[in-house]
Amino acid sequence: MGTWVLLLPLLFAAAAQAQGTVCSVNKTSLTVKENTNPGEPLLDIYVPEGQQVTLGPSSTLFAFRIQGNQLFLNVTPDYEANTMLLAHLECRSGDAVVTQLKVFVSVLDVNDNPPRFPYETKVWEVPEDTRVNTTVISETELEAQDQDKDYVLFYTLQEVTLGASSFFSLVGVNRPALRLDRSLDLERWPNMTFRLLARDTQNETTEPSHTATATLVLEVQPVDLRPPWFLPCSYSDAFVCIHAQYRGAVPTGHRLPGPLILHPGPVYAVDGDRGIDQPIKYSIISGNEDSTFSISADSGNLTMTKSIPNAKTFLLVVKGEQADNTRYSVTQVTVEARNANGSVPHFTQSLYRGTVGLGSGVGVVIKDAADPSQPLRIRAQDPEFPDLNSAITYQITNNSNFRMEGEVVLTAASLEQAGVFYAEVKANNTVTSGTAATVVEIQVSEQEPSPTGTSPPTSPGSSRSTWTPGTSETTRTEGRPDGGQAGDRRFSEGEMAVLGGVLGAALLLALIALTVLVYKHYGHRLICSSGRVLEPQPQGFDNQAFLNDSDDANWAPAPSPSPSHAQPAPPEPKPPSPETPRRVPEAPATAADGGSPAAVRSILTKERRPEGGYKAVWFGEDIGAEADVVVLNTPASEAGGAGDSGSEGSGDEAADAQDAPGTDSIHF
Repeated sequence: MGTWVLLLPLLFAAAAQAQGTVCSVNKTSLTVKENTNPGEPLLDIYVPEGQQVTLGPSSTLFAFRIQGNQLFLNVTPDYEANTMLLAHLECRSGDAVVTQLKVFVSVLDVNDNPPRFPYETKVWEVPEDTRVNTTVISETELEAQDQDKDYVLFYTLQEVTLGASSFFSLVGVNRPALRLDRSLDLERWPNMTFRLLARDTQNETTEPSHTATATLVLEVQPVDLRPPWFLPCSYSDAFVCIHAQYRGAVPTGHRLPGPLILHPGPVYAVDGDRGIDQPIKYSIISGNEDSTFSISADSGNLTMTKSIPNAKTFLLVVKGEQADNTRYSVTQVTVEARNANGSVPHFTQSLYRGTVGLGSGVGVVIKDAADPSQPLRIRAQDPEFPDLNSAITYQITNNSNFRMEGEVVLTAASLEQAGVFYAEVKANNTVTSGTAATVVEIQVSEQEPSPTGTSPPTSPGSSRSTWTPGTSETTRTEGRPDGGQAGDRRFSEGEMAVLGGVLGAALLLALIALTVLVYKHYGHRLICSSGRVLEPQPQGFDNQAFLNDSDDANWAPAPSPSPSHAQPAPPEPKPPSPETPRRVPEAPATAADGGSPAAVRSILTKERRPEGGYKAVWFGEDIGAEADVVVLNTPASEAGGAGDSGSEGSGDEAADAQDAPGTDSIHF
């Protein structure tokens, strides 16, 4: 015990001496993160004087370097490449190795690699009848890869085709298997596109975070699910279409030569699975017991095999079957046989107007004058059989320059002359033998038809043609006395100016003559009226009943005193209008019936007459003299026939008591 106590200081002194003579480091193991900057030293090395430190052969190749007495990383550490690095240190004194040290460097993993898909775009075919909840694409087909160790990826399915996300989804956020969520619909969704996103962190805000994307295209493959559909049809859902039923009419006693015209269209069906598009075969399965109708197996055109004697309605059931005989559907065709009562076609217009350019050759289509961008169509319709338009033929009967091709008018000859041509178009119903006719007016112009629909103006050298029914050519007039042909000169501008001057002079002379005549006949009245217009007038004595009386009896002659001498009354003159001078032409004062005082007499006189039974206007000898309106009393026996007692006579009798007995006089 005492000996060990004496040796202990010696041992400490030997250890201190030994430490000072060998290489050493403060630690032999350490950790670094991958991607660490290699510029920083890892540790310091104690090297005794007279010795050198080097990297031994067991060191990780190219991983370290010794600079001075410090150990440095020579490369950026990568966890995916090496998880552990070894630095083998050798201290030498000359050629002899004095000390050997090993330093272990552990590389820590860092999320420095993004995930990667092994594909950029994946196209996958999915049968249309795939069941719901079926895994369409497996996880191994879609998953991405990440070079980071122990990675966990998170997936998101993003739709590119609008609404496609309702069909497919991922099995899980970490499992990218694709699952079908609802039944596919080839008609509306033949293909769908998605974007598959992979992220190496659960949250987008985590740093660092890396993502990768790939495109998925799902192509829906058709399978035979639907029967044929008769068109037009309306969809009730993706698998059922309510197809059309057809109807038509035919005349009794006739066999139509061509296919029947049906509504809403011809019998036509298509495969309900558009991707398969199997050809359709047609047949009549019922309603055709007497074989009146036949249907084309390939086209579906329905024709008559014989005429129908009596009015009848046929209910035909037509079958449309796929050529592979896997699926079929049926529809109903209603054909009504009606009595042909000899109805005739009917044109919607009595006159059609067309236009064509001058110089057009044979076979040029006549354009519609109202819309020159469209051809002129002449169409007639049978009111009893509106579906038999194909049975109506058209023909131009009276003009060899034009012809009909169906409902379109074409030129039949080269048009070398401008003008307006008329042609009669006859429509003939080949079934009912009814005919109708209409007229076509065709403007042949030097200018092309205007797109606005207006007819181009006729050139100075052209003329309008007149059409006479029953003729085959147009009659052309130039407005000349000799009836010059087309192309002759018309009147020049100078000639027209002279003609206008002559007509103007003649009109002026006529106005002068009319003025003289008016002055000759009405001048004295105008002077008389102008001289008295400002004189005061007696109130209440304007005989308006006389001036404006519209009673025809006032203008009728007085009746004869004896029925035995009655004669036909002359025509009753019309009362004067307010706009014209109220002047009654003078008539001779002779009696119309043996000198009877009740006969027609002139009411204008220059002297007072005592005779009764009529009205008279008396003028003085002088123009300026006053004029009296004298109403002579009508004999009692003739009061009822004169027709004046209730109108003007009653007022005149009380007007002025100073006149002679038995007469009334009004001065104005």
